[in-house]
Amino acid sequence: MTDSNPQNSSSWRSVGIFAIAIVALASGFGQFGVVSALGDVAKSFGHIKTQGTTLADEAGLSGTLLGIGLAILRLSSMLGMPLASLADRFGRRIILIVTCAIGLCLTVLAAFSPSYWYFVAIFALGRPFLSATNAIAQVGAAEETDSHNRAKAVALVVAGYGIGAGLTAVINGLAEKVLGFRGLFALAFVPFLLVIFIAPKVPETRLFMHEAEEQRTRPKFASVPKGLGKRLLLVNVIVWGVSIVTGPANSFVFLYAQNILKISGKITALMVVIAGLTGLLGLIIGRYLADRFGRRQASYLAMTGVILTALLTYSGGKIGLFVGYELEIFATAAFGPAGGAFSNELFPTSARAAVAGWSIIASVLGAVMGLLLFGALADVGGKFSLGAELTFLPMLLVALLLFFLPETKGRELIELWPDIKEASLEVS
Repeated sequence: MTDSNPQNSSSWRSVGIFAIAIVALASGFGQFGVVSALGDVAKSFGHIKTQGTTLADEAGLSGTLLGIGLAILRLSSMLGMPLASLADRFGRRIILIVTCAIGLCLTVLAAFSPSYWYFVAIFALGRPFLSATNAIAQVGAAEETDSHNRAKAVALVVAGYGIGAGLTAVINGLAEKVLGFRGLFALAFVPFLLVIFIAPKVPETRLFMHEAEEQRTRPKFASVPKGLGKRLLLVNVIVWGVSIVTGPANSFVFLYAQNILKISGKITALMVVIAGLTGLLGLIIGRYLADRFGRRQASYLAMTGVILTALLTYSGGKIGLFVGYELEIFATAAFGPAGGAFSNELFPTSARAAVAGWSIIASVLGAVMGLLLFGALADVGGKFSLGAELTFLPMLLVALLLFFLPETKGRELIELWPDIKEASLEVS
């Protein structure tokens, strides 16, 4: 039984935090498979013409068609918002486990899709559950730890998700001809079993249990305390800006590598393995910057890095892809501990899961806008570099909004929000 005293906290190396990270790993495996296998999906459901010069001839499906499909998948993630918000009513643990298990089952089902649009539809059903899982995992890690351990715990959860996502890319790169996208998605049954096995070790957070004991009324669905609506809007605009970049940058990279630059699956797998190392380094650096210089400054540096390295990735040529991708993974990983700790510290326990849910919507809208714009510009200009420049560069202005948020480094959640009983809530 977890101690419900909110003053007590776990180390980032505790069994409970590792259990949350394993659930995040499982969700990453299920959610990122479509990106890793996008090239094989395009080949399976499209028609490659060896003598053609258009993106559709080289990839199998046009950039616009792929962009629409990916946009639908992203839009479906918006349903993760109400799922994540349920954690403010029923607890972090139960929502975390149930959403991950359902999402992985639907991922397995997508392996049997008879056509591209059936594939999009089935995968779209499972994505909201996995999006909610990822959001609540960070909330759980943040609430179970103190200020000294919080960025480290969030980094561990982000690392778990990254490992799961990276596994799909490595497996697809090494066994693409054997498994295909169908075999890759069928493998999601393995992390499903892992989640069932680890479920008893996933803790309910002390802060939530104390909040549940103290509250006389349940918080309104998807609500935040009065006076924090503007802060919520500002956070979501920043999340939107990051996702406009990471959406297309990470969704098209394997298609770009294998179908456009003609890089082999083994080289792509090696690229992902190296990215795992740079991602780990990014988590370490990001955690250090967040604890040493502050959440706000670290988030700004990392977000700027994500934008510039994503531009390099699609600048043209294999060297640009290799260097840009590794650095983009580094910058994205560095953003995780700072941004994750920051967003959880900016809001109270009674609304923290709801805020994570609203961030899902902001992330989805940004990614969809980025995917559609990036794909359309790539079709019109005939190359990915133009799409990258016009889609990514304006987000440098959005990054400046971070400096309109208060710094929270070194402060405990109970100190930031001493009145745990928020009886007055408003829907934002």
